[in-house]
Amino acid sequence: MPFGDFVNAIPPVGFLAIHILLFAAGAYFAWRSFGAGASTLGWAFSLFALAEISYMTYHLNWTTFLFAHTISEVLDLAAFVLVFVAATQSVLLRRPSPTQA
Repeated sequence: MPFGDFVNAIPPVGFLAIHILLFAAGAYFAWRSFGAGASTLGWAFSLFALAEISYMTYHLNWTTFLFAHTISEVLDLAAFVLVFVAATQSVLLRRPSPTQA
């Protein structure tokens, strides 16, 4: 038996519930980020929420696993890059330039 085979015993509704909760978290944080003027983070959380929708398409039997997983991973990677950009922008904007010292 391969490691993790017990996951096959979880019904699809369990996975849907997990992805719905993660989608709701991503949508909420996107809404809060846009409301706070942090549009880069807002787009990152929006992409994460879209990735969760893509995962759900597999559990609803609308797409194949590899298709949904690939699309979701690309969206998650783009979201991760945007979080990194937002983090570095906030640090770079706070740091005084060498010419100001």
